[in-house]
Amino acid sequence: MNEQLPFLPLIADGEDKSSPLKNRIRKNYRHVRKWAGRTRTNCFRIYDRDIKEYPLAIDFYDGRFCVHFFTSSKGSDEPRQDLYDEATNAICSIFGVETDCIYWRTRIKREKTQQYEKAADSRDFFIVLEYGAKFKVNLVDYLDTGLFLDHRETRRLVASISSGKRLLNLFAYTCSFSVHAALAGAAFTKSVDMSNTYTDWGRHNYLLNAISPNNNLIVREDCLKFLEEEKMEYDIIVIDPPTISRSKKMDQIFDIQIDYVSLISQALRLLSRDGVIFFSTNSRKFKLDESQFPDCSIHDITKKTIPIDFHNQKIHQCWKISKIKKG
Repeated sequence: MNEQLPFLPLIADGEDKSSPLKNRIRKNYRHVRKWAGRTRTNCFRIYDRDIKEYPLAIDFYDGRFCVHFFTSSKGSDEPRQDLYDEATNAICSIFGVETDCIYWRTRIKREKTQQYEKAADSRDFFIVLEYGAKFKVNLVDYLDTGLFLDHRETRRLVASISSGKRLLNLFAYTCSFSVHAALAGAAFTKSVDMSNTYTDWGRHNYLLNAISPNNNLIVREDCLKFLEEEKMEYDIIVIDPPTISRSKKMDQIFDIQIDYVSLISQALRLLSRDGVIFFSTNSRKFKLDESQFPDCSIHDITKKTIPIDFHNQKIHQCWKISKIKKG
């Protein structure tokens, strides 16, 4: 793997008593910077709604900053001007950057079936590092950037057991799980997503990391239909579905709380005797009923998969599922 080192700017010591936000960003960044340097990672969270008065999450992407403003409104509310100014000033003064390095997003509580649409068409892509792997990200055109930072440790966990294994990555998005698995020596990976945009994005991520397409396949298909038809057996299956999906490419609305039993059951059919499923969701309301899978061993590994830079311990839930061996 390319031994490229990440760009992690040094910041000056200091305390600004007029801005608790600035002090918290500075403290958080100093802490995570040491870890990032050791792990060859230059994309991570530097503020995670730590202070109630500042409902923001701020992510660092190789010298650029993505600021998420969280609002309880279902409209397109913008942050208060004073909040916008203070956050912008804090980032610019701490890191010595201009305002054009800061990208704002509004996170809105949406209706259950409302989808996020493409926001722009800037095609402003650039490359970041995560545990030495390269990924293409975009802070302008989509609500999500191309890399879900909260699953960094889940990807690392999957990669740690992937050598020589066959991996199926469902709802693959931009194929980050598959990239890490392939770089860790997986014998075969298959990534499934029904979006042309994201499957193409995944192919670019493979190229960035010199991953051969011959034994690392990307399939554009509805994951539910794929599971019904697939015959191949896998040692590792990653399932990280959306909470709700009503894409026109699907025959019906997908709801994680309603459909997870069928989804996991179908995946178990493809799982090898010694295989493992990693199932995760960002739905805070989701409840997994283990009694639905009497022949399985199920372990909640959520705490193990929350990165050190995420202070919100409810960012996702994650389980490790395997078959109980008989005889």
